[in-house]
Amino acid sequence: MNRLSPIDAAFLRMESKRTPMHVGAMMTFKLPADAPADFCQQLVQQMRSKPFMPDPFSSRLARGRFGRRLPAWEDSEVDMEYHLRHSALPFPGGEKELGVLVARMHSHPLDLSRPLWECHVIEGLEGNRFALYFKAHHCAIDGVGAMRMVQNWLSKDPNDRSGVGPWTVLERKRMTRAKPTLRERVSTPARSAAAQLRGLQDLVRNLAAMVQGDDSSVRLALKVPRSLFNQRISQQRRLGTQILSLKRLRAVAEAERVTVNDVLLAVVGGAFRRYLQAQDALPERGLIASVPMGLARADDTAGTAAVGFITPLGTELEDPAERLRWIHRVTTRGKRDLSSMPAAAQSQFALLGIAPLLIGQVTGVLPKLPPLFNCVVSNVVLSKDPMYLMGAELEAMYPVSFLFDGYALNVTLVGYRDGVAVGFLGCRDAIPSLQKLAIHSSEALAELEVAVGVAAPSPAAKPKPRPRKAPRKRAS
Repeated sequence: MNRLSPIDAAFLRMESKRTPMHVGAMMTFKLPADAPADFCQQLVQQMRSKPFMPDPFSSRLARGRFGRRLPAWEDSEVDMEYHLRHSALPFPGGEKELGVLVARMHSHPLDLSRPLWECHVIEGLEGNRFALYFKAHHCAIDGVGAMRMVQNWLSKDPNDRSGVGPWTVLERKRMTRAKPTLRERVSTPARSAAAQLRGLQDLVRNLAAMVQGDDSSVRLALKVPRSLFNQRISQQRRLGTQILSLKRLRAVAEAERVTVNDVLLAVVGGAFRRYLQAQDALPERGLIASVPMGLARADDTAGTAAVGFITPLGTELEDPAERLRWIHRVTTRGKRDLSSMPAAAQSQFALLGIAPLLIGQVTGVLPKLPPLFNCVVSNVVLSKDPMYLMGAELEAMYPVSFLFDGYALNVTLVGYRDGVAVGFLGCRDAIPSLQKLAIHSSEALAELEVAVGVAAPSPAAKPKPRPRKAPRKRAS
């Protein structure tokens, strides 16, 4: 049995009916020009033909007295008819119907007694298309790992009809492990404890420097305002999606000499400002986001390998360019602080950040505590080249993440080809008119382009000239 890491075990312990800890993706595909009427049926049959998955998705959580306290993976048979499902959209099969269906599927927790994943092939999407929705528990995979797995599923060859996917990953090799000796059973935990202690010592030394300066992300974490996004959540979810032009994002980044990630954070901040103003709920202090940063990992390592740092979203700033520059300043400092830590210290920092969420969610008091941040905003890249599934071209991949109790909104972005797909996942009962956030993100990008000088104001946005006043007559 393979033990879960402390961070992965924390995500497992935070699982509840209202807060399922799985992540997912909604992918839309164009059918090949020569696709038969039963293309999706053939795809499902081919996917089910090889009932195995790469670890840990070919395993389940170990049962027994210590399964909850010391979670571990154990080998399991995979029932492909259960895990791989075939669905169809109601007429007219538009983006709205697809979003409603995926949001409903994403609202239901995974069965923890089985391997922790599900895949749904969804036909009936208008425009000669179909969709694929996949979800897996966060204790088994993170965003970077999910992108790498999807890259293995798909092909860059449009003529490849083999149906490459999780169902054709190289068959795992079960290794017969010798029973550990008494010395090994004692020394292994001791070495692990020593490494964690060294990491904690390094972290303490680094924190002393990290709290210095007004651009310190640690100091910003102490000034998080409570917002509409920070309230108790229900089980049901809504999904809002939008695609932003990568060319336009890069033009802004080059004009201001910042990263595309900084521009995306500024766009999210601008969308939040517009949305909260419309709801008459914009806090005086700027909203704060937790931004996951990927850590070094072995190619075959499962689970979570990321640490979050705090960054402002500049919602208190009216000028979009000023918002972008403030975000860039803090993210540059935050990345530098984290990158300078040893790996063990980074792991301890990640545990330090997730500990209040774990304790608060398990005890049920998390919505009552002062927020540690207002939402999570993560960004990953899938591919610069077009990708195919049994000859069907991938149009877009929309990320669908998870929510903590007291944190009713999550934003995830995926770069693919010449666009960035934005997924706004929100609590159905806490975030009204969620799709407006997606619309506002497009508006915020246009506003930012004008502010940094890479686009001219639209005619509707230009201020109207003031009428000239008639000159006063002099008194005689």
